[in-house]
Amino acid sequence: MTLSAHRVTGADRLAGPLLVMSGLPQVALGDEVLVTGRDGRVRHGRVLELAADLVVVQVYEGTSGLDLGSTAVELTGGPFRLGVSAAMLGRAMDGRGRPVDDGPPIVPLRAVDVNGSAINPAARANPADFIETGIAAIDLLDSLVRGQKLPIFTGAGLPADELAARIATGARLLGSERFATVFAAMGITRRGADAFLDAFASAGSLDRLALFLNLADDPAIERLLAPRCALSLAEHLAFDMGMDVLVVMTDITAYGEALRELSTAREEIPGRRGYPGYLYTDLATLFERAGRVIGRPGSLTVMPIVTMPDDDITHPIPDLTGYITEGQIVLSRELHARGIFPPIDALPCLSRLMNAGIGEGKTRPEHRVVADQLYALYARGRELRRLITVIGEAALKESERRILDFADRFETELIGQGPQRRGIDETFEVAWRLLAIIPREELTRLPDELIDRWWRPEEPRA
Repeated sequence: MTLSAHRVTGADRLAGPLLVMSGLPQVALGDEVLVTGRDGRVRHGRVLELAADLVVVQVYEGTSGLDLGSTAVELTGGPFRLGVSAAMLGRAMDGRGRPVDDGPPIVPLRAVDVNGSAINPAARANPADFIETGIAAIDLLDSLVRGQKLPIFTGAGLPADELAARIATGARLLGSERFATVFAAMGITRRGADAFLDAFASAGSLDRLALFLNLADDPAIERLLAPRCALSLAEHLAFDMGMDVLVVMTDITAYGEALRELSTAREEIPGRRGYPGYLYTDLATLFERAGRVIGRPGSLTVMPIVTMPDDDITHPIPDLTGYITEGQIVLSRELHARGIFPPIDALPCLSRLMNAGIGEGKTRPEHRVVADQLYALYARGRELRRLITVIGEAALKESERRILDFADRFETELIGQGPQRRGIDETFEVAWRLLAIIPREELTRLPDELIDRWWRPEEPRA
């Protein structure tokens, strides 16, 4: 082993993405290091664990091609830092923030620790103000609020990526011109990356969107870095530059799989289904970076996409995500099979902070009661669908048939908005058109003055 002031040559052990060395001087947990092999290629890593005189280094590019005798580790004297600036908006970068488009080099305004810094709970402002996503089922029934963290739960084969791209390009903060989106994609194919780039370019929103891409053939360890780089840029835009930033991350399950792979390489005792016991804590270090700070104008809102393996919402990743975040949007395989897009299953969806972003002066005064009425009628319609499988539709009363018709049209006309973006006012027009199907006496959640103003009974069909 050769030792210099900040460089050590000679490794003790190589295992997957991990490198074990002894004798590294003045090293701290989380420090960035440079790893050089016999071929002279420089790899990047970070100090993952300290034990006695041993140091475990996580190598982002993997340890393939390294050997014990010639491997050299050089200290940088601090954690991995990302150079950030507003110039990153409109650019596509890899999972470590390096440009992968044809644009010029990015000149950073400052370098920030990608692990972020916790927001003092006493300095946290409550999430507030409505973010219009352009997706009617979300905007009306499960509204997204500035500073919130609201995940989307999906299953394999469902169009979650398309929905994520639609939200990233269509989201707006009403009344604000300083709104931006940071999009982080983890473990996606090259075809998927091209699809995202094409969607963003065709929507004409690249100037207010920064894209971080970690491909499936990139080092799996880099997937742990991609969301942290995205959030670091978002924090700079939000809390240093006063912008309102939405961070869309897909797919958190790919992130969790990379975390499990690393945990296995470290020979840690596994937790539920082989995931490390600190999975909850690790996910929280991502999601809890969302929020607003008292006295600062900006905000950071997070929408992670989570694939549920085997459509199991109790799987550790969606289960723990649900504990950390403030609600969930759930996609339906049944609606997708019927060609409805986006296939959002309204009944299990929830936004716990919805009331903080809707109502007088934010969306419309009747937002809450209209959403409640739609939800109640749709729930009854779903119950009636199950009932007619037993007693037949002929046994239903006329009012029940109307509710059954409402449920069908609710799915096809309000939820199934198709490829177009729908603003909140247009969404309310659709909602009142659907409520016109229902007899007035069945609208038990709407006040009379609201019914008198907006409700017009639908003409009987020929």
